[in-house]
Amino acid sequence: MIWQTTRFAIDLGQPRVMGIVNVTPDSFADGGAHADTDSALRHCERLLAEGADMLDIGGESTRPGSPPLPLAEELARVLPVLRGAVQLGVPVSIDTYKPEVMQAALDLGVDIVNDVWALRQPGAAQLVARHPSCGIVLMHMHGEPRSMQTAPMEGDAPPQVLSFLEHAAQGLQALGVDRTRIVVDPGIGLGKTVAQNFSLLARQRELLAAGWPLLVGWSRKSSIGAALQGDAPAPPPPAERVLGSVAAALLAVERGARIVRVHDVRETVQALAVWRLARQTLLKS
Repeated sequence: MIWQTTRFAIDLGQPRVMGIVNVTPDSFADGGAHADTDSALRHCERLLAEGADMLDIGGESTRPGSPPLPLAEELARVLPVLRGAVQLGVPVSIDTYKPEVMQAALDLGVDIVNDVWALRQPGAAQLVARHPSCGIVLMHMHGEPRSMQTAPMEGDAPPQVLSFLEHAAQGLQALGVDRTRIVVDPGIGLGKTVAQNFSLLARQRELLAAGWPLLVGWSRKSSIGAALQGDAPAPPPPAERVLGSVAAALLAVERGARIVRVHDVRETVQALAVWRLARQTLLKS
């Protein structure tokens, strides 16, 4: 299974780790630790040293309740980082829903467009369709960041998410985008209850029915915090959700995810090394 992107044909025969680089002062997960260009690029290099296969760089927080970021500010945050990151010799993704940011990133040679809105903003789908080869991640999000957790989706999540992703991917194909460029993401935590998120994990194989590779991002999210809270008065803060996040990533891979998007690359890579050896041993027996 190959994921075609701008500069790389990524082999998804083995699960891949996408390292998260938040160039934001208000990230829920890392508190703006990499909000300037120099620290963000150092973080890129650190994630690659820890074993990341690709980088996902974003300048606007999509945490629940977050307001939209002005276009000029997002461009000022991400373009200097992207300019440096494309020199690192690995696939680079831009995490944005704004067509203007997508175009500026692609002009720099960025490989992948990762869009929480699944290219539903005016002109976004047509923009990526015009590009000859960039990879695309289509994510399911119910509602929009400012209100998605105050009015989450209702009902049984997996069939609804699958239907949405099928429709989005087929719409891109209708615009002439080759299916080898498309990856889908169920959007853990984006307009879903804790129970719905874990339903998507438990029944994740249902999402593979349409045939597109699956990218999953559980890293440090509130559902992990809810699972770890136990009898405590509050869930652990994001930085203390590492082990739970690694467990969710491993379960996602076991259920067919081809890419996991994570903050804690070293720990995830180590867990996947154990999983891979156990799987190889089983296949040989």
